[in-house]
Amino acid sequence: MGYGIHTRSAGTSRHAKHTLTVKDIAWADCICVMEQKYKIWMKEKFHKELLHKKIIVLDISDDYQYMDEDLIEILKQSMQNHLD
Repeated sequence: MGYGIHTRSAGTSRHAKHTLTVKDIAWADCICVMEQKYKIWMKEKFHKELLHKKIIVLDISDDYQYMDEDLIEILKQSMQNHLD
């Protein structure tokens, strides 16, 4: 089912393929993070930029490799609750 949404992926680590930036936050209408600790990190680093942004914590343990097939399925299921 298509929702007409666009997504980006960014990490919090300096070793991430793409580390979260102010531009990413400005682009986003809604930001989803896997764990609460990432929401806390974002609010500490980008407090002003996040004042009017919705942040959803998906409560998915960050134990997966980038683009892991199991993770993709879990993300699809978790996001379904927020898209309906």
